Amino acid sequence: MATERTYAMIKPDGVQRNLVGEIVSRIEAKGFRIVGMKLMHIPRATAERHYGEHVGKPFFEGLVAFITSGPVVAMVLEGENAIAEWRKMMGATNPKDAAPGTIRGDLASTIDHNVAHGSDGAATAEREIGIFFEASELID
Repeated sequence: MATERTYAMIKPDGVQRNLVGEIVSRIEAKGFRIVGMKLMHIPRATAERHYGEHVGKPFFEGLVAFITSGPVVAMVLEGENAIAEWRKMMGATNPKDAAPGTIRGDLASTIDHNVAHGSDGAATAEREIGIFFEASELID
């Protein structure tokens, strides 16, 4: 397996509920290397770019409104098979379907407030990392 990078985010509900330490602890315990991390408010234009594939869908405005509603923790994780492993750690998008032991299974409340985000593939990871981080902000 190759070492790869993925974009990970603790969404506004996770930050508001003081789950940052819990989630970062799980990330570190899994063996990921955090090569970029920042607490930030996402500007609307950035949120629209991030969710660009959903423009025109009925839930687009709700996604943008939620992700800009409070601070998030944006991260770049590095590790073996990082994209798939982070998605496995997060669990199913809908917390009702997420297994116990996953972040969403243990910590999320609803599909709309599901605590964490992760890139779904290599191209998405590259695009999302580029939206939220400059290369100079990442540790080699």
